[in-house]
Formats: sequence, structure tokens, C-alpha cells
Amino acid sequence: MIPTKAMASTTLPLLLLHLLLLAACMDWAKSDRPATSFYENYEGSWGGDRIQILNKETEASLFMDKASGSGFGSKLKYGSGFFHMKIKLPGKNSAGVVTAFYLASDSSTNHAELDFEFLGNLEGKPIILQTNVFANGKGNREQRIRLWFDPSADLHDYKILWNTNQIVFYVDDTPIRVFANKENIGVGYPSQPMQLIASLWNGDSWATDGGKTKVDWSYAPFNAIFQGFDVDGCVSVSSHDAHCSSPSLWWNSARYQQLSASEKSAYQNVRRTYMTYDYCNDVQRFPNPPPECPQ
Repeated sequence: MIPTKAMASTTLPLLLLHLLLLAACMDWAKSDRPATSFYENYEGSWGGDRIQILNKETEASLFMDKASGSGFGSKLKYGSGFFHMKIKLPGKNSAGVVTAFYLASDSSTNHAELDFEFLGNLEGKPIILQTNVFANGKGNREQRIRLWFDPSADLHDYKILWNTNQIVFYVDDTPIRVFANKENIGVGYPSQPMQLIASLWNGDSWATDGGKTKVDWSYAPFNAIFQGFDVDGCVSVSSHDAHCSSPSLWWNSARYQQLSASEKSAYQNVRRTYMTYDYCNDVQRFPNPPPECPQ
């Protein structure tokens, strides 16, 4: 039977209602799903018993004492994705202590790396978040911001979007850094398969006040908490893995090729209000701004 206009006008709203209900059910099912076990996607890397897996394997607690820090990494490597980790940083006096969540390749020549590094500080002073991007072995792209909350008071979600068009660092849902793919003008862009890594380590040679403020070991052991061990990434074993660029992967869809209008506004506010260092503006290090920087 050929549908009439009257039938179509009735059927379309019912179809839309059905799709909305289906989507709501899918969201409910996802939220009701049990948290992913640490061991499903990750394993301890170093630090021995300074790594503790707690709360039915849904939480990893890293410790650092005078003898050693600790860390864990993903079992697989990825060629694109939207990666996240919920982190609570060491509290009180954490000067010289670095908490990190990042992606890194194991290639020494064409090294790729996308970094969140949290630089501890004296109690009452702001913890600084440093990000960096390595591509084709070249780094030195540091940016630093003051966070607008105390990251040692509670868990917050730190995310890295990596697709063929852009890399975006998020704090919760706020974009704080964008590194666009500018291979067309000779700027390197990460293409190596990368492992997800989290660590807690002694960086007092540089992390706080340029290395002037050292770790106060009377506050040891320092402790950072990590949650959220599901991984939305394309498993990869080789550079420029074609299937990791597929638009069928949701993080490669048109929605994630650029920031939305609200994200652009939030991003510009972070740059105006919270940024304390941008390598693009460091004329002492770079008399001629790198090509990826605004000219």
C-alpha cells in the first residue's frame, strides 16, 4: 500500500518518538553498565606494591615515596580515539611531584606523545597543568594553565581527542588546548601507534618554580587516584593505520573535526583567563614562531 500524506504526517512523529525512546534506553543502559575493571585494558608498569588496585578493580591508586614512584599503562596501542582518565591529585604539599596521564609511542626516532602533566606545588599555591605535543620526534610545545578548581580535592575527567583533523585536550568538558593537523604546511602530526600511560614521579629538578622548590619527603608517600578504565580508541600496530581514520569511528565523525561554537567560546576563555605559558609566545626560545603557531 502506498502511504498517503495523512499517514506520513502521523507516522513521522511516531518514528521520531520511537528513536528518542530508543536513544534514551541506550543511554540508560550505558550508565547502568558496571565500571570497567582496571585489568581489562591496563596493567602495572613500574613501582611494585606502590600500585594498588581497589574498589572491585575500578580504581588505581599510585604512590610515590623517596625510593620510587609508580605507573601503569594500557595493554594495547591506539591510532586514534577519545581517551580519558578521572584523576585526583596528591594533596597538601606536593611541590616537585608530577602526576601524568599521556599517550606515547615507543619509537625513538619518530616519537609521538600527547601529555597531561600536573605540576605539584606548596600547599595553598595552584597546581599547574602542563600539556605538550610530540610529533615526528619533535616536542618543545609546552603550554601551561592554572586550573579553576583544586584538582587534589576531587576526581576530574581529563580527556584527549585524537583524530586526523585535530587533537584537543579537555578538562572535564572544557577544551583547554587544540593542536590542528597542519601537515600541509610541514608541521608534524602524530601518526605512531601510542600507548596510554599514567604515572606519579619525582620531577623536582624542574616541575615547581623551575626546580627551586624540592619535594618535602615528610609528606610522603604521595598518592594519586585514577578511575575510568574503558577505552574509546582504534587499536593499531602501524603508522598511518587506515582503519583508524575511518569516519565510521565516532570520534572521526564531522562533529569532532572542529570545536563547536560553545566549545570555541570556552576555549578562548581558558586562554584569556588561565593560561600562564604558551611556547608560541616565548620569543626567547623561539625568535621565529613555529609554523603551527598563529602568525
